[in-house]
Amino acid sequence: MPGESAYAEGVSGTETDLLVIGAGPAGLYAAYYAGFRRYSVMLVDSLPELGGQVSALYPEKVIYDVAGFVAIKGQDLVDALVDQAATAKPQYLLGHRAEELVVDDEVVTVTTHLGAVIQAKAVLITGGIGTFTPRPLPDADDFADRGLRYFVKRLDDLAGQKVLIVGGGDSAFDWAVSLEPIAETITLIHRRPKFRAHQATVDDVLASRVEVLTPYEVARINGNARVESVEIFDNLSGERRTLPVDTVVAALGFTADLGPFTRWGLDQRKRHILVDPAMRTNLRRVFAAGDIVDYDGKVKLISVAFGEAATAVNNAAGLIEPGAKVFPGHSTGAEGGAE
Repeated sequence: MPGESAYAEGVSGTETDLLVIGAGPAGLYAAYYAGFRRYSVMLVDSLPELGGQVSALYPEKVIYDVAGFVAIKGQDLVDALVDQAATAKPQYLLGHRAEELVVDDEVVTVTTHLGAVIQAKAVLITGGIGTFTPRPLPDADDFADRGLRYFVKRLDDLAGQKVLIVGGGDSAFDWAVSLEPIAETITLIHRRPKFRAHQATVDDVLASRVEVLTPYEVARINGNARVESVEIFDNLSGERRTLPVDTVVAALGFTADLGPFTRWGLDQRKRHILVDPAMRTNLRRVFAAGDIVDYDGKVKLISVAFGEAATAVNNAAGLIEPGAKVFPGHSTGAEGGAE
């Protein structure tokens, strides 16, 4: 497994230079960068595995906007980030939710919901969208795990199947593109004629053998032991159709819960943590980066999150090591970075 030695190290102490809350792509890159600056680093995440939302929700989805890669699967990106972070010899505390945060003059103390107590000279929050819950497909609970799913972790599970995708966002269209070569049939329905997905992906789907129907919604799922067919209706004309279906993928988005972050006194805007250009929050020694942050001109891309993580670590350097410069020099002069 990529990064296996990093997993095996576990948690050997409760003190660290930098504590990163959130082990998704931004957090993993922050761990590497902390090691590049020769700082000790620990990552805490409520999920049982590294990679955050990418590993939990769409490990096989292809990502197109990461610098240096024309295209890369989500899990392949996470594996590479884990390998890169391993150079920093990070400690991982997985399955722990950061619950309490106390800021003192010299240290930040974080306590997890399982009672682990970590003291850090600086904290970087890279918690993505917080705890995420898929928006349910109405009146479909009876078919959960019996043909109804809210994300696709392994594309091969749907090989040769008749698939109905419900939704008009990036996830719906990305899964349509990924499944098109292996599914027997794919139908994508959306309740509006306009889509939220990236236009290039929409164009690819419209040019493929995927049947796209708008403005359609699910009226009823039929089946005994599992999904057998789905009745859909045109919400303008009222026309109804019944489709033979093996699997329904409900890509209706997610609701986010920032959980404990809302109790720590962090300035927020629209359920995101506000930061300044140095990625500082309003709390001393506490920084944030990635999808969880907001500022004027914010763009939610993984590639942007990497830059935010590096900016945060470099600006935290003066708190971790008094007198340290923000700019550490170029990596080409460091002979391999962290040791």
